[in-house]
Amino acid sequence: MMLCDSAQVADGKLFILGGGWSMIGPDPAPSALALKVDVDWHEADRQHHWELYLEDEDGGPVLVETPDGHQPIEVRGEFSVGRPPGLAEGSPIDMPFAVNLGPLPLPPDRRYTWKLSIDGETRADWSVAFSTRPARVADA
Repeated sequence: MMLCDSAQVADGKLFILGGGWSMIGPDPAPSALALKVDVDWHEADRQHHWELYLEDEDGGPVLVETPDGHQPIEVRGEFSVGRPPGLAEGSPIDMPFAVNLGPLPLPPDRRYTWKLSIDGETRADWSVAFSTRPARVADA
């Protein structure tokens, strides 16, 4: 999992722009998450549900104001992979995906963590953290 400015998947590969950062802002800016999941051989040809959710430094959900009230920042979807011809039986199967986000209104000088869940399971290394820079001091 990597934070970047932009990402896309083409021909089974991740194409990443401005990847590997851990600080953003203080003004809202577009960002993306580039992910490569190793799908177990026996999990191929099945539908899998994934969720990415943003937590604050206290482990609570980050909420934004929407027309429906305050909502957590979450992204979710489904994926399925087939077994590529010629891949040795039992080998993990690459599943790259990219999640591009618009500017998020995050307060300055804070720490956040994106966490991934697949089929309701999460692991400690399925996360990536970042900080927002302190607010700019107005020119005197």
